[in-house]
Amino acid sequence: MSDQSHALIATAYSVPFAAIAGVPAQAHPAPPAQGKLPKLAPGRLPAGAILFGPVALVVLWELASLTGWLSPKFLAAPSTALFTGFELLQSGTLADHFLASAGRAYLGLGIGVAVGLLLALASGLSRMGEASIDGLVQIKRAIPTLALIPLAILWLGIGEAMKVALIASSVFVPIYINTHAALRGIDIRHVELARSVGLTRSAFLREVALPGALPGFFTGLRLAVTTCWTALVVLEQINTSQGIGYLMNRARDYGQTDIIVVGLAIYAVLGLGSDFAVRLWERKALSYRKALAS
Repeated sequence: MSDQSHALIATAYSVPFAAIAGVPAQAHPAPPAQGKLPKLAPGRLPAGAILFGPVALVVLWELASLTGWLSPKFLAAPSTALFTGFELLQSGTLADHFLASAGRAYLGLGIGVAVGLLLALASGLSRMGEASIDGLVQIKRAIPTLALIPLAILWLGIGEAMKVALIASSVFVPIYINTHAALRGIDIRHVELARSVGLTRSAFLREVALPGALPGFFTGLRLAVTTCWTALVVLEQINTSQGIGYLMNRARDYGQTDIIVVGLAIYAVLGLGSDFAVRLWERKALSYRKALAS
């Protein structure tokens, strides 16, 4: 594709909001003088500010435990759970269970993301694909993962294949929904411009469709990385001998709330860390966009 075609595509993506909305540019009032500009949108959070809520919750939780408002039989204090977690880490028990859980979660996540992305592209870029796929995905969206467990056990047994398959089936839905919506939301003028400059089908996918779908894909990915862990919590309580869920399930039988809190903390840290990694990747991949948080 020529440099002129690239320039035309870039120009189309930078169409002013006034032109998209159909409002003449001269209809907008002149901006106020410098120094009197109203602050209409929140600024970008400083580094680490997103942890304010979790840290405040942990502090209040610890204070409630120290003052006796919260019984250790009901819920262990954060400091007690931290000491228990350190002991489990030193003994090697925690590392073994963590690796087993991470292997299941990320294998299911990878399969689900790939399936959801392929289905979204097939459905979002062809009428036949949408007619064949979209209705089935919407049905799956309405069926909770827990309802599929009996069938999955009958089809795949109670081993690792069943757990990975159910995690993947939970993950692909948010990937599909958000990526499909982003594809369908691409401005039709970009398509017309691509047609007028003679883009091939593959070039259209590479230059217009995939960049247009990226914001939706990242939104779906942020939901998917937390979905894979929430599905794992349930699935690891079915015929497992390793994993964070198994560790928590065994602790429940003995009333060890400190170990349960350790497991919950691991799930929370993994979910928050995964979301942070996706947001960082999104910020770099979509650095050309000008948004409220940029």
